[in-house]
Amino acid sequence: MDSIIVFGAGGRAGRQVVAEAVSRGHRVTAVVRDAVRHRDLAAPAVTVAEGDITSVGDVARLSAGHRAVVHAAARTDVPADSFFPVAGRALVEGLPVAGVNRLVVIGIGTVLETAPGVAVHDAPGFPAEGRAFSRGHAAQLDVLRGAVGVDWVVLAPPPVLLDDAAPRTGRYRTGGHQLLSGGPDPAAFSYADLAVAVVDEIDSPRHHRTLVAVGW
Repeated sequence: MDSIIVFGAGGRAGRQVVAEAVSRGHRVTAVVRDAVRHRDLAAPAVTVAEGDITSVGDVARLSAGHRAVVHAAARTDVPADSFFPVAGRALVEGLPVAGVNRLVVIGIGTVLETAPGVAVHDAPGFPAEGRAFSRGHAAQLDVLRGAVGVDWVVLAPPPVLLDDAAPRTGRYRTGGHQLLSGGPDPAAFSYADLAVAVVDEIDSPRHHRTLVAVGW
């Protein structure tokens, strides 16, 4: 069994990634900030560990010995323009120390483009709070683009609230930097199917050093 580490394993996306990885026979280290609050994650193939994704030392220490890293972490109590780029820097500095090359990041659909060079969060009337959060993700993406020695991909789901209760179908589409067009209602895309795309990029990597739209 391969070993995967998931930062932000206690969140909606992170939990689905852990479950998907375990279902495929992977061992998983589930990293959270408070292990006591997330005891339910523990399972025969899952080790729960405390760590801070913005700490180079924690990233290097916890990631050592793993095949790949998933970044599903987010903070609502820290400004996005501080948290996300700092997390990105910790990953690109810590993973080479740990000897881990593959990094799969769960992004946000509002950084995708509606036209070349025009992000969703640049639309007139886009909520200011949402714009700040999205630009934090964009700043993290800039950090990753400048990284050396890390084979990363950012998967950006539709810019809507994903369905947390919908069952796994195993189906999804990928695109480029622009919003996916056509297909079913984007809001019907589930965290479970996002997790399928994430683990697919570990088991059979198809995208490298790029932002990828994912959805139905």
